[in-house]
Amino acid sequence: MRITDTSDLWWKSAVVYCLDVETYLDTDGDGVGDLAGLAERIDYLAQLGITCLWLMPFYPSPDRDDGYDVKDFYGVDPRLGNHGQLVEVIRTAHDRGIRVIADLVVNHTSDEHPWFVASRRSTTNRYRDYYVWRDTDPGDTSAEVVFPDEEDSIWTKDDRTGEWYLHHFYAHQPDLNLANPDVMDEILRTVGFWLELGIDGFRVDAVPFLLQNAHTTGTRTMTVDPHDVIKQIRAFMQRRRGDAVLLGEVNVPHEEQLKFFGGDVGDELQMMFDFIGMQAAYLSLAREDPAPLITAIQDRPQIHPTCQWATFLRNHDELTLDKLSDDERQEVFDAFGPDPDMQLYGRGLKRRLPPMLGGDPRRVRMAYSLMFSLPGTPTLYYGEEIGMGEDLAAPGRMAVRTPMQWGPGRNGDFSSAPPSRLIQRVVPDGYGPTHVNFADQEHDPDSLWAFMRELISIRRRRPELGWGDFEVIDTGEPAVLAHRVTLPDSAVVTVHNFSADPVAVSLSGALTEEDVVEDLLDGEATVVHRGDLQVSLEGYGFRWYRVRPATG
Repeated sequence: MRITDTSDLWWKSAVVYCLDVETYLDTDGDGVGDLAGLAERIDYLAQLGITCLWLMPFYPSPDRDDGYDVKDFYGVDPRLGNHGQLVEVIRTAHDRGIRVIADLVVNHTSDEHPWFVASRRSTTNRYRDYYVWRDTDPGDTSAEVVFPDEEDSIWTKDDRTGEWYLHHFYAHQPDLNLANPDVMDEILRTVGFWLELGIDGFRVDAVPFLLQNAHTTGTRTMTVDPHDVIKQIRAFMQRRRGDAVLLGEVNVPHEEQLKFFGGDVGDELQMMFDFIGMQAAYLSLAREDPAPLITAIQDRPQIHPTCQWATFLRNHDELTLDKLSDDERQEVFDAFGPDPDMQLYGRGLKRRLPPMLGGDPRRVRMAYSLMFSLPGTPTLYYGEEIGMGEDLAAPGRMAVRTPMQWGPGRNGDFSSAPPSRLIQRVVPDGYGPTHVNFADQEHDPDSLWAFMRELISIRRRRPELGWGDFEVIDTGEPAVLAHRVTLPDSAVVTVHNFSADPVAVSLSGALTEEDVVEDLLDGEATVVHRGDLQVSLEGYGFRWYRVRPATG
């Protein structure tokens, strides 16, 4: 690896932070976060050490699916601000060394989008084939719905024309017909437009559902190949911006993930969320046994050197556990979400990490230390850095989409509006702003926020974690994960105790007598050893070391 590679392929060394503008900071007192508020908080992100900001949809929307029901791909929702304010956010972020990526929703639109409004007027209008229609009854498709508690079919009959339109998500989100070249042209124009405004790439929503279009049968032939869709977007994007990135939401088995990376060529997605690793991590936390996580990481396919996994413990959706077996999923439910109101769709949890771990600061810090130490690019969801909780009374996935808690004041200092006017109420009770907020943690060296900032700082200084080769170190202790991520002249070795019981392990197989060992959690202090480093770990304890040759 050349040092210049880390700049050319910036996403391999990035720290990503996801937020929703409408729940981040409200500056005009209407109860809805706005772009002006986000601009005020760019320095906060820089202070934390974030290098890539991922914006959830900011487009005009009826907001029936938190902005993922888009009715204008070129616009900015007027509740949030305007294009000029968005450009201010992007420019300010760039000035602080932060890239900005935006959600790209290519699977569907809102039913209020002008294309669909026109499409449903007749069977012969020019926009009809922008969507997927059929003139025969599709029968029972309840087994294919994404949200089984809210929809009972992936087809809805439109009374005006007597035909059915496809929607893999909600009925108010009709699927686009990506086999139509005119639709692909529109998508590429959208990509080009936002790149011109300074966006550095896109998080592509619901990638596996592009595949469903290829197998949908009806009165019209579907010939779309989802890989061709991603390849077209990637090729167009790189013609416009050679350093732009595509980060995909692709919750499928490893073999299919490899294909969406572009296989040996690497010409599709540059980044992909590691859903399998995330789910295995929760199973390991529930069992206090790292074995499932070790298997998941070791089973990752070899990907193109320009590509990268995005590691995470939380995102904006339900915490899906669909890749676990029924028994494994139940283990995680029993440990972290035993009540039915904590679960969602029978496949996931509507909770954030700290409440799931009983508020135990040792386990919370160990979990984030683990996430940042794994090979890949760490991705944080807003509020994780201060230990926010969830609002279980909120419907579905909205439980974890509550306003950011900046201070202990009313509404968590998110907004000056009356609480009844907020876009969503703040988290109540023990994880509310009185107990969990940034203002109280900023100057506390023992706070979770200070700890997260330290992890981010270490991650940014240690390219091994984004570029190196992963190997497990055998310690003989089943509750301990010791692993090494190695580049030719340096390695990072981390040790994590998944158990509440203290333990001591030897790292004799991970270094030689001549190696220099530095404690990364202790100011890079040199550790004395004779090739047999003994590590004592308290319950849920962890250590980070840099190992390098004496001449390195």
